[in-house]
Amino acid sequence: ASMRAFLVRPECILCLSSALSVMAQLADNFSLRINQVHLTPSHLKHRTEGLKVKGSNFTLDGFPFLIVAGTIHYFRVPREYWRDRLLKLKAGGFNTVTTHVPWNLHEPMKGQFYFAKNLDLKVFIFTASEVGLWVILCPGPYVGGDLDLGGLPSWLLRDPRMKLRTTYKGFTKAVNLYFDQLIPRIASLQYHKGGPIIAVQIENEYGSYYKDKKYMKYIKKALVERKIEVLLMTADDGQEVTKGHLKNVLATLHMKNIYKETYRKLFSFQGLSPVLMTVYTASSFDTWGLIRRTLDLHMLLKDVREMFTLRFSLNFYMFHGGTNFGFMGGAMSSKNYVSVVTSYDYGALLTEDGDYTPEYLTFQEYFSSVLVVPTHLQPERKPKAVYNTVIPSHYLSLWDILPYLEEPIQSVKPICMEELPVNQGSGQSTGYTLYATSITTGGILTSRGNVQDRAQVFLDEKYVGVLDHSTDHLTLPFKNSYRNYWTLSILVENQGRIAYGQNINKERKGLTGNIYLNNSPLRGFKIFSLEMKANFIQRGLPNLWKPLPNQVSGPAFFLGFLRVDHTPRDTFIKLKGWKKGVIFINGQNLGRYWEIGPQETFYLPGPWLHPGKNEIIVFEEMKAGPDIQFTNISHLGM
Repeated sequence: ASMRAFLVRPECILCLSSALSVMAQLADNFSLRINQVHLTPSHLKHRTEGLKVKGSNFTLDGFPFLIVAGTIHYFRVPREYWRDRLLKLKAGGFNTVTTHVPWNLHEPMKGQFYFAKNLDLKVFIFTASEVGLWVILCPGPYVGGDLDLGGLPSWLLRDPRMKLRTTYKGFTKAVNLYFDQLIPRIASLQYHKGGPIIAVQIENEYGSYYKDKKYMKYIKKALVERKIEVLLMTADDGQEVTKGHLKNVLATLHMKNIYKETYRKLFSFQGLSPVLMTVYTASSFDTWGLIRRTLDLHMLLKDVREMFTLRFSLNFYMFHGGTNFGFMGGAMSSKNYVSVVTSYDYGALLTEDGDYTPEYLTFQEYFSSVLVVPTHLQPERKPKAVYNTVIPSHYLSLWDILPYLEEPIQSVKPICMEELPVNQGSGQSTGYTLYATSITTGGILTSRGNVQDRAQVFLDEKYVGVLDHSTDHLTLPFKNSYRNYWTLSILVENQGRIAYGQNINKERKGLTGNIYLNNSPLRGFKIFSLEMKANFIQRGLPNLWKPLPNQVSGPAFFLGFLRVDHTPRDTFIKLKGWKKGVIFINGQNLGRYWEIGPQETFYLPGPWLHPGKNEIIVFEEMKAGPDIQFTNISHLGM
């Protein structure tokens, strides 16, 4: 799901038509007609058997069943809108919702679990059942999803020998404790117990990782021992489907690198079986500094028609992408490191704010011709608001707030973010880390690849320049003064750990090694953890805020107030003239902004506002703009 859809790249060939010939060779009775009973959770009060594989078909409670699913991530959508988005999935002709479970959000600190508010997975599953949808659950532990570290918690990396996604004891011990919390919460929601969960996916795309041939068997056993009894499946791209599969577990495909040989491989070890395209995607996520990715509706519809002709089941990734609120977004690195933007619009059938796209309406019309589509359920579009422009009234520089933070960590050498002695031994996961030391001379400051990911360098609180993945040295000016030392400060931003690939074990952030001045390693650091959690933003420092002058350079916090005189509505924030930073509304982190684009506006859900005065805080790293504007139109770039 983290890779761009190969269907829109001319060098890749789907070969759906070849699949027909392969399948026809294997089964004379292969049926091309979509012929199934319309089943919903409310229809089946007395259940005999769940989702099963019967020859080339799925059956549900003995009836032919075609999975027509779409992915919605509950954690990327405000809880107040879960029902709206699920109803739109149902009204579009879909019968199943697929969702992933991000371990790092549910256990942000080791041993501390959260399944409430916007992370109340049980409520999301109950809501899906209430609107008449089945559920395919992907509990991980690794889920990918373009999340920071693929949804794995960063505190795992405190172990220097950690081997993620293997049977390394340090990893399996943590997985077992997590599954002990997660699986009992969802086991009672399985099909045979009257719930909507009809299938559970084991891990995600392990065939492309494949560092431990025992690992997938371990994950399967961990699920089964905790009473997961519904149909189990694996999911891999076409190239890696052989490596990722398990005996007696249904292998499904991600629509990437699929050729005629893919189907032959699939049927060679699985026999005649239904084909489920677990990930069908025609677009992808956007990354900072690159143009926006778009989809081709004609190609999209052509492929889906072919899949239905072949009686393939499918899952749209994403049906509704939502938003990378806070710092949940990850990154990718092939030739160059690039991080995921705040929007997770993904070119999905619903927009980031849950509105209908032309593609949604096209597919709804097509599905209506071949499936039972309950269009009477379709929710109305939600009007957006254009609020009055907010002019920040006060500011607080980063240097002003440092004395009011917890005591800095004293260290001879730099310490990476994950190994900092904070958060009850779990280290720092997200945000910024400030490293300060004293120097006695200027010269060439060199990072040697030890800045992860972007560092602003200051000399006596004066901006010098940036060190990042593409710039590894800066010139520090010589100081002529009566003083014999100066303070060098390095503010490092974690822009997101890579979400997939062979190198996720190396994803430490902050300063991950020595920083050199004139080829000598710097020593004697004070380290401040700036995780930007809600309790950090809501510290209550009214006496520190200063009236805002005409010009203020960052890094600094800027305070303004938005007045809402009626029932709050969704809107989009536009930060014209601002450079780079993070937006907070009433203490909630909306996510990152950056003038390099492509994203230009930032989704603000109405439920996160309240009538009256709403506090907006912007942490600007470089230079503040004149005001904070609002619009009712999303601008995600060209």
